[in-house]
Amino acid sequence: MRRKGVTLVAKLESASNKVQARKVWTLFFSLPIFAWAMYDFANTIFSSNIVTVFYPFYLKETLGKSEELNQIASTFITYSNAISSFFLVLLSPLFGVWIDRTGKKKAYLVPFTLIAIAATLLMGASALWHTDQQWMGLNTSILGVIFFFMVAKFFYNSSLIFYDSMISDLGNAREIPIISGVGVAVGYVGTLVGLVVFPLINGNHFENTFIPSALMFLIFSLPIMFLYKEKPQKPVSGKKSLLSGYREIWDTFKEARKYRAAFLFMIAYFFFNDAIATAIAVMAIYANTVMGFTTGQFILLYLVSTVSSIIGSFLFGYVARNIGPKRAVTIVAFILIIAISLAAFATSQSIFWVAGSLYGVSMGAMWVTSRTLIVELTPEEKRGQFFGLFAFSGKVSSIVGPALYGTITWALASSGNLASRVALGSLLILVIIGLFVHMRVPQKLHSSS
Repeated sequence: MRRKGVTLVAKLESASNKVQARKVWTLFFSLPIFAWAMYDFANTIFSSNIVTVFYPFYLKETLGKSEELNQIASTFITYSNAISSFFLVLLSPLFGVWIDRTGKKKAYLVPFTLIAIAATLLMGASALWHTDQQWMGLNTSILGVIFFFMVAKFFYNSSLIFYDSMISDLGNAREIPIISGVGVAVGYVGTLVGLVVFPLINGNHFENTFIPSALMFLIFSLPIMFLYKEKPQKPVSGKKSLLSGYREIWDTFKEARKYRAAFLFMIAYFFFNDAIATAIAVMAIYANTVMGFTTGQFILLYLVSTVSSIIGSFLFGYVARNIGPKRAVTIVAFILIIAISLAAFATSQSIFWVAGSLYGVSMGAMWVTSRTLIVELTPEEKRGQFFGLFAFSGKVSSIVGPALYGTITWALASSGNLASRVALGSLLILVIIGLFVHMRVPQKLHSSS
């Protein structure tokens, strides 16, 4: 196998020999990095408050009145996540093409964020709307919450494609792993801040948290909207119709097979993200219905998991820099396997506490190491398209995982909590498959040519 030219990483490392790299502690005080990291702070409030905690608890409280109905509530939670991801799969391949064509990221990030915030506000308005009207056997108010959740989650996830691709503009090869770790860690601090809405529940009124969460998402997004100055990027020459983007993405997908390392990792990430995205969506209702955690106990568990994520994201930023992102991803995958195994077979809350902590480490670390590995394995001139493809891979998995979990809980609903244990245990197979593929990823090779 031959290498044509010098990889992007080698170029950046060569440049960093000429220009002394910034000290780690000064990185966060760079205005672009600060604004970029604060957006992680903002969008993680949405991810934790809405996707992980209060939306699942809201559906469990309004739909789940028995062990069997709790499984049906789990199905609604996972299916609504899967439907949102389905539409993301249809459209996300275009986003990377837009980046490469226009050279712009922030121009798309801002409106997508504002729509996600507006939809979250409408979730709150719908939940507070008291009506006796029903459709398909469900109260119209609840259906409104589910619909606006899917809209909000779609635009939230879409904005991340533009956000993640910004990282390559923020530093050199040695700085990017640390910057990535800073962003994720600051994001998990956002999780801690977001949970200040917990007292608003006031007797299991989880709908009271939706509007305040949307407002915090808006407030902490302001730095990237007003302080982040995007570096001018030279767009790809030539004007093509919007629909031609699908053909471009298909061509890019075929071309990506020439970049064996990146292509293999895209497959591996599909399975890793499958397990992670599903666990995020169901961890609240699983802890509540299967392990017997009260809302307060779960919030405490979630805080501990968040602290673990902060530690994991910072730690694995250094690990990725010192041993390489590929090896770092391997370690994270093993931690994820242990965490899911403990959670699926836990016989006591103490074991589930350990599982939650390890899952927190693996979740934060996987995002740090994966973003770094994507930058290392992809050529600079095609990075926007590759980020689009990796988002595509991740979002397809965000359909498959939740749909698999929800189908198992629906099919085995009469078995009660056993259905949830079987559904969670099925995620182990996905991680193991991903690890097997990841072990075949060659290091630092863009192309097989």
